[in-house]
Amino acid sequence: MTWIDWLIAVLPVCFVLYIAVYSRRYVRGVVDFLAAGRVAGRYVITAGDMTAALSVITLVALVESKYQVGYALTFWEYLMVPVGILMGLTGYCVYRFRETRSLSMGQFLEMRYNRPFRIVAASLRTISEMITNAIGPAVAANFFIYYLGLPHSVMIMGINLPTFAIIVTLSLSMCMVVLWPGGRISLLITDAFQGIMSYPIFVIIVGYILLNFGWFDTVGPVMMDRVPGESFINPFDIEELRDFNIFALMVTVLGSVLNRASWIGNDTTNCGRTPHEQKMGAIVGTLRSLYSVLMLLLVAVMVIAVMTHAKYADTSHAIRQELSAQVASEVVEDVQQQQALQSVMASIPVQRHQIGVDAPLSQENNIDRVYMDAAYDRLGGTPEGNLKFQTFKTLYHQMMLPVALKNLLPTGLLGLFCLLMIMLLISTDDSRVFNASSTIVQDIIIPFLKEPLTPEAHVRLLRLSSLCVCIFFFVVSIFFIQIDYIIMFTTIMTAIWLGGAGPIMIFGLYSRFGNTVGAFSSLVFGSGLSIAGLFLQRNWADRVYPWLENHGWADSVGYYLHALSSPFNPYVVWEMDAVKFPINSYELYFLSMVAGVLAYVVGSAATQRKPYNLDRLLHRGEYDVAHEYKEPFSWSLGNVCKKLIGITPEYTLGDRVIAWSVFGYAIVYQFGFCFLGVLIWNWISPWPLEWWSRYFFITSLCVTGVIGIISTVWFLVGGVVHLKQLFVDLAARVDDPLDNGMVEDHVSLSDKAAFQAKGIEIKDED
Repeated sequence: MTWIDWLIAVLPVCFVLYIAVYSRRYVRGVVDFLAAGRVAGRYVITAGDMTAALSVITLVALVESKYQVGYALTFWEYLMVPVGILMGLTGYCVYRFRETRSLSMGQFLEMRYNRPFRIVAASLRTISEMITNAIGPAVAANFFIYYLGLPHSVMIMGINLPTFAIIVTLSLSMCMVVLWPGGRISLLITDAFQGIMSYPIFVIIVGYILLNFGWFDTVGPVMMDRVPGESFINPFDIEELRDFNIFALMVTVLGSVLNRASWIGNDTTNCGRTPHEQKMGAIVGTLRSLYSVLMLLLVAVMVIAVMTHAKYADTSHAIRQELSAQVASEVVEDVQQQQALQSVMASIPVQRHQIGVDAPLSQENNIDRVYMDAAYDRLGGTPEGNLKFQTFKTLYHQMMLPVALKNLLPTGLLGLFCLLMIMLLISTDDSRVFNASSTIVQDIIIPFLKEPLTPEAHVRLLRLSSLCVCIFFFVVSIFFIQIDYIIMFTTIMTAIWLGGAGPIMIFGLYSRFGNTVGAFSSLVFGSGLSIAGLFLQRNWADRVYPWLENHGWADSVGYYLHALSSPFNPYVVWEMDAVKFPINSYELYFLSMVAGVLAYVVGSAATQRKPYNLDRLLHRGEYDVAHEYKEPFSWSLGNVCKKLIGITPEYTLGDRVIAWSVFGYAIVYQFGFCFLGVLIWNWISPWPLEWWSRYFFITSLCVTGVIGIISTVWFLVGGVVHLKQLFVDLAARVDDPLDNGMVEDHVSLSDKAAFQAKGIEIKDED
């Protein structure tokens, strides 16, 4: 990068770090540090959530997956639209969790179940969350090494230090600078600022890609050049795709509903000034990411086009040569073996694939195949070699993005994209570090204390816990080897918690049915199955498969796996493989969710003696000590539509306009027109490939671009207004020292004092 690029990348980051330090003056108590005082407005919440959700690892994972499946699966992703929109419009889980006034998920679990379960569940969730998120700094560090063309080691004061460790240290240090001063206040303010700055960057990047990479002469032909069954653009011709297919999408939809509440509690879901404002933040949030998603998709499309189309053959060859050489130097420790592999890679000629002349590409036969074959020939063949080859293959596909961008983006845009990645790195890693550290303090340490800490000591403990989590992230990033697709890895790792969490949270928020026995049962069977699957995946190539082969069981186990999966072919295919565990992460996640639900229902039904007091948990009726609850209006013929999309008497005219607009765009246009209408049309008369190319160009690029521009201006203005109001409300807020997350007799200390003041009797609940 030039000095211009470095200025573009560094100066805004310095401003963000200054804002984080400035926010310290607004921390007066535990609620400020954990939930931004519960005074945040919808646009601050949604702008902050956008940057906290986006990350370097998100972009790398998207390009990695799209490089395997293209655009075709995007059509079926419209199935998620009504699910996501209706959950947002109705405030599904988010509204009720805010009603509990819990500062953490664990506080809710103790109020709903009991203290031992709070500690066990929080520990399991934190382990799952921390290991999953700890690879974020690792992937980001590798991204910057390859993007900036840095060596894998540098000499500092006579000591040869790994560049990877230096970048991980810098990224985690910036995270601590952001979250140490003000906790959630710092995160919310800096994430909102970064979100506001990111919108113009999205527009610039989208404009550059659209102007320099034509859809109909480059992208479209590349997407159409695939073998039958593996189309990158025809959603009715993808039955041969493995891993990222329709079954994986169905599991994602199921998981989004069942585990809607499974991660809430230590993020912005408890920051809204009222439950209604929290709900509106989720609703407008459905539109917040349109331009960011468009940018991510276009970056993925650009990489696919450049690495495939014949007119970019020389560029793609240079990218592959640089990429394979860097990955080999990182993966292979033996110098002679490394040089031999690099020599073989360097001898590979330019791969010039002629669309319409050469045979269409596939997952098995593609331009990268010659590089993978060369790597396997030099590395594979033994259990240790198979593991090394899998690591090489994973890094090759993950780091293709930064190497491609480095060779494609011009001066100025190179620095702008670097700035975007740094901001996404900070906003994501600081949130994940803070979420894990606050869970450790609130749900694992605090429940053991007999007396509350002073607010100052409590905040100090939260800060120290964040430092410890950063150190954990550093250690895992340095020593952990990631051998699968990023999405697959995060799916199975989060399934350690999500496998059993869904029924625990959903029944806990919405039903008087369910008790502690059912909750523990869900963890044992749901999460336990995910843990077993993770063990098999991580140890398959070098331990499990060799053990099966040595005992003569490999063929028989393979036969039974094939027989079990055959009714679900071609979407679920379990075939014995020496390198990779036959059951992928989505399939394990699905099995664990089913096991968790069944275990919760059976365990609760067998042991529950009385219904749970849900009104007390949600602060309704006589328990509404904060006067936040609004009675829902009753059903009638005149308000059916309003009820279905969540409109209540709390809605202002502007809120109704937002709700109906979101409903119209998502349900009527996206799901009704773009999905159902096209689906019926293709059942009657299937479209040719050229029609699908135009379809995705119009729906994914043109319409999304227009809506994205509107929402960008909208959220810029709304974000600035609500940021100013946030500072005013934080300055005026009066802290309640008892509102610290501690629970007695299944109610928080703050609520207990309020209930006793009103003469409300507190009975034991379990």
